[in-house]
Amino acid sequence: MESRKEAAVARKRSGAYNCAQAVACTYCDLAGLDEETMRQAASAYGLGLGCMEGTCGALTGAALVAGLVCKDRAQAMPLMKGVMMRFRERNGSTICKELKGIGSGVVLRPCNDCVADAAEFLEEALAQR
Repeated sequence: MESRKEAAVARKRSGAYNCAQAVACTYCDLAGLDEETMRQAASAYGLGLGCMEGTCGALTGAALVAGLVCKDRAQAMPLMKGVMMRFRERNGSTICKELKGIGSGVVLRPCNDCVADAAEFLEEALAQR
């Protein structure tokens, strides 16, 4: 598969997609959903599940795609665990507010880069299954 991570970043940069939507909508064809349905499904996952307290939206968008592509919990869960581990290794966290430096004042990774990383790791994981 040709990388789509730049397409995911372009969606995020447009301002019309949150981080989860940017990743999920980039792969909606693989997941078997039209873009509007995927966009709605991922709408509450941005900003670390809507409040920056949870997992990075880009990762939750990737998880949504992983589940729809794998169609099996036994395959989707380890695939996503690998994506999360690689993301944490590169960025120091998987939690939105930590990535954004809320509380610490130290930004670990900007949103566009989180989207690119989640897309990159998702693509690699899907290619290996």
